[in-house]
Amino acid sequence: MNHFHHEQHDFGRAFAIGVALNTGFIVAEVVFGLFSHSLTLLADAGHNLGDVLGLIMAWAATNLQERRATQRYTYGLRRSSVLAALFNALLLLVSVGAIAWEGIRRIVHPEPVAGLTIIWVAAIGVVVNGVTAWMFMGGRKSDLNIRGAFLHMAADAGVSLGVVIAGAIIIATGWALLDPIVSLVIVAIILFGTWGLFRDSLNLALDAVPEGIDFNAVKGYLEGLPEVAQLHHLHIWGLSTTETACTAHIVKREPQLDDQLLKRIATGLHERFGIEHTTVQFEACSGPDCPMESEHATVEQ
Repeated sequence: MNHFHHEQHDFGRAFAIGVALNTGFIVAEVVFGLFSHSLTLLADAGHNLGDVLGLIMAWAATNLQERRATQRYTYGLRRSSVLAALFNALLLLVSVGAIAWEGIRRIVHPEPVAGLTIIWVAAIGVVVNGVTAWMFMGGRKSDLNIRGAFLHMAADAGVSLGVVIAGAIIIATGWALLDPIVSLVIVAIILFGTWGLFRDSLNLALDAVPEGIDFNAVKGYLEGLPEVAQLHHLHIWGLSTTETACTAHIVKREPQLDDQLLKRIATGLHERFGIEHTTVQFEACSGPDCPMESEHATVEQ
């Protein structure tokens, strides 16, 4: 069995700076939101609180998944990164429900808001969230947690820019109803961005084939090897948000063991599909007389 690993980048500093910047910004949004009676600022503060908690969970999971394997946790704590991404998505989905409820209430019972205060606080948010998103840009394609952090921060920067525009319109027109309307737009944007994170993290938690890996392509590659007579019991799942594992039972045309074939399979799966952990069991029989045949699960197409 051969193991291959993605090159990991240390995002500890990015997490620390991101948490510090966003925590300070949350305090500012709450204070000025209450002062200006702005639901938009309070809604964005609630969302940013979810982001900070999500960043902390993702940060902790990133550290936990580097822990060595033990006799009890034979894969280490890699799975914590999947749980962190799932909890992060669930936390955001709950927060958008609360924001939407209050937004609808404010539409029915509008309250005056201070547009200039909204503009200044939201402008700070554009900078804070933009800088944080930039720090996670490098890892967004290789780690679901980092992708979640990047998407949330980038979306927040865009939302804050929208709040700036809303504040300017409120100053120009005096239309206070725009504040809860913008808060509902924020809800829609958060929901759109969070749903993909929730779907992908839930799939990983359920041992689904990770996004970007074609099960049939892996199956076809293995079955196409000249030494392979038959393939069954093929499983592909995510060990963490960055590592993929694969197990397979392969019936060889020749009964002897073949270490070179094992190495070629592991290398091929890594180079073609990014699968780092490969476990292959060789068999020398097939058909109804094979004792292993009845144990193999059938994958529906």
